[in-house]
Amino acid sequence: MTVKIGINGFGRIGRLAFRRILELSDKASDIEVVAINDLTSPDMLAYLLKYDSIHGTLNAEVSSDDTGIVVNGKHYAVYSERNAADLKWVANDGVDYVLEATGFYTSAEKSQAHLDAGAKKVLVSAPAGAVPTVVYGVNQDILTADDKIVSAGSCTTQSLAPIANVLEQEFGVKTGLMLTVHAYTASQSLQDGPKSAKFAKRQANRDAASNSLPHSSGAAKAIGMVVPSLDGKLTGSAIRVPVPDGSITELTAVLKKDVTVEEVNAAMKKYESDSFGYNGDGLVSTDIINDTHGTVFDPTQTEVVAGEGQQLVKVAAWYDNEYGFTSNMIRTLLHFATL
Repeated sequence: MTVKIGINGFGRIGRLAFRRILELSDKASDIEVVAINDLTSPDMLAYLLKYDSIHGTLNAEVSSDDTGIVVNGKHYAVYSERNAADLKWVANDGVDYVLEATGFYTSAEKSQAHLDAGAKKVLVSAPAGAVPTVVYGVNQDILTADDKIVSAGSCTTQSLAPIANVLEQEFGVKTGLMLTVHAYTASQSLQDGPKSAKFAKRQANRDAASNSLPHSSGAAKAIGMVVPSLDGKLTGSAIRVPVPDGSITELTAVLKKDVTVEEVNAAMKKYESDSFGYNGDGLVSTDIINDTHGTVFDPTQTEVVAGEGQQLVKVAAWYDNEYGFTSNMIRTLLHFATL
């Protein structure tokens, strides 16, 4: 049975989710988008889907009409409802699952609007409070058929969780500090100015294309929702840097066992999968763009420092904070649909 997806919000994540599902459908995957909700015109949505400054031109014929977009001859209905509870796409298009990608319906209470509109399940492409938070390849088995609203967390959570999980499972983690060196995002400004009062650090209101900016990140604290045994053991922050995509997460931890660099790298290699990559070629940020892993461990960055009675261990993993995150989220969506 083909799972029918409605995408609410056709911004960066919504459009990349469409691209990834389209790519998977070419490989006979049982998933398809049938409808989109966004407040922008179908013409503009079609244009932004076709042409992407970071991920390139979509290899497909794309056009639009007054009621939707057309990709390779297939019509996708586009709605323009501000209130998700008013959407008719379930009745009109047979939507089973909603991929919530607006950034507004980020709690169980808010996402309930999609269920009220008739959808069976909702996957939120952002942290969403007290709902199951899933990083595919780490904890997707927590989901049950009774779950209705699930979160994919953040792109940094998707990057941090696999490496933190390996250290915890193989060696035990006492405590740790995370730093993500992260591409700038649309939440920032191209010029100095009060872009958002919600930023925890005022430097984040400075020109994103010219500066490396200290920024907040909740990924380390959220790790307990993905790996419960790490709850309260990690904290961290971010540096936003002037690249449009491609990020790296570093985790420095005190482990319960003494280890060598070789032992750490071998442990990471053991967990390699479609969602957790391993690459020792010596990557830089542009190399990770369009990679479909949720994160890619870099063994060249592993360090072990002996201290008085304990070691510090540093590991690092690259991630495409747009497409890699989205690709792993789609893995979660496919798993969710089998329950």
